[in-house]
Amino acid sequence: MACANFSFTLLVLCSCFATSFIACHGFPVHHNNPFHHRHHPRFASHNYRDALTKSILFFEGQRSGKLPSSQRMTWRRDSGLTDGSTVHVDLVGGYYDAGDNVKFGFPMAFTTTMLSWSVLEFGGLMKGELQNAREAIRWATDYLLKATAHTDTIYVQVGNANKDHACWERPEDMDTPRSVFKVDKHSPGSDVAAETAAALAAASLVFRRCDPTYAKLLVRRAIRVFQFADKYRGAYSNGLKRFVCPFYCSYSGYEDELLWGAAWLHKATKNPTYLNYIQVNGQTLGAAQFDNTFGWDNKHVGARILLSKAFLVQKLQSLHDYKGHADNFICSLIPGAPFSSAQYTPGGLLFKMSDSNMQYVTSTSFLLLTYAKYLTSARTVVNCGGTVVTPKRLRTIAKKQVDYLLGDNPLKMSYMVGYGPRYPQRIHHRGSSLPSITTHPGKIQCTSGFSVMNSQSPNPNVLVGAIVGGPDEHDRFPDERSDYEQSEPATYINAPLVGALAYLAHSSGQLEVLAASPIC
Repeated sequence: MACANFSFTLLVLCSCFATSFIACHGFPVHHNNPFHHRHHPRFASHNYRDALTKSILFFEGQRSGKLPSSQRMTWRRDSGLTDGSTVHVDLVGGYYDAGDNVKFGFPMAFTTTMLSWSVLEFGGLMKGELQNAREAIRWATDYLLKATAHTDTIYVQVGNANKDHACWERPEDMDTPRSVFKVDKHSPGSDVAAETAAALAAASLVFRRCDPTYAKLLVRRAIRVFQFADKYRGAYSNGLKRFVCPFYCSYSGYEDELLWGAAWLHKATKNPTYLNYIQVNGQTLGAAQFDNTFGWDNKHVGARILLSKAFLVQKLQSLHDYKGHADNFICSLIPGAPFSSAQYTPGGLLFKMSDSNMQYVTSTSFLLLTYAKYLTSARTVVNCGGTVVTPKRLRTIAKKQVDYLLGDNPLKMSYMVGYGPRYPQRIHHRGSSLPSITTHPGKIQCTSGFSVMNSQSPNPNVLVGAIVGGPDEHDRFPDERSDYEQSEPATYINAPLVGALAYLAHSSGQLEVLAASPIC
């Protein structure tokens, strides 16, 4: 777990029995703590702590494999227990990415990286939810270790998406082919491989103090997988186009993942090899490109923010340029500032695209809060063509986005299922929309479920914490189950929001960080 990954200028040895003066994440509890606020707001418009709990619980509803006795989303049952058997590899476990029953390795790895980053930056604020967040990460990394067990091979998908989408059935009833797809040196996939390396490296930091053996396994595997990604270059959707497109095509290429993966390995290993790699290859890998969308496909912005910490907080001068690259992204978001390019709905929601727009809202909110933390540590600001943007401004923008998601919007609709008095009732999700095994033990055949999918009846199983794609550019949301662009949840929508909600719960006084908080 992430007992000590806030590398501030003060090096603090974390232990599971921390003294009353030092928080386990390695920062003293005083006014220099970037999370410390002299005065908590007296009123918070939302129960961020409740939303945090639910945002993590959602992942249990996406689990594939043999469910543990601690499973809290009890309408789910075991599924995919023979995954990988067709190629004699154990690929049981992991997550279904969204509302279908396919395990896509590319978004699953990104989800894992972002869950880990959420814990690394804000885990010290999560209190009782930290253990649940760690378990959500481990459910993914256990699977990614299986998928990378063979050298120079990564099993990147289980299930044929086209055949899966021809059915509307519960994961527990799956009878569609559980086809297995892989990348190797003959059919490379630098994008999915480098993202997997990033996920394993980031997660190794989460477990470094509390399960060092597991952490070492993760980082060793990350090193090996990144070597494969860099040595055998190519986009995975070249060789696997028929199976991964249009679902998770690598539209941005693989250069962004190589930079992102190297950044995480630099952070996880402190090996100068990776710093040198970034310095030598950064420009050719797109470090300075003006692409300001951060999500499962394009990692450039995330890499810039992550690497800026090495300069801002750790004073690594060789990465000075990444502060400028990160600032360019920030300036693109500030309404009215020079170089601002972001679009917002009339109700104030950041709007990038019609398909699953909320993923960009959550990822951007996380980056704003994380960068605000780095800027605060360095006691500096962002200058957008003469407009000074403070860390406080970044936090205000992020909070407004999260508040919109939770219900402060023209429809007064929470886009998190199970949170607030009004939320989506007909999400595009097979398991949620069909009767549970408990209420309907008999098998529901492949096409039988479409009568439910096309109906107006509310989903019988509440996928608590699921965040849907969200409203359109005019703040409209029809709540139609067939509308996958607006009504489908996904793991990578939730993952960055976990960190953002932890910060907001703490800053509003809903989560007090105790000096001797038993993090480990």
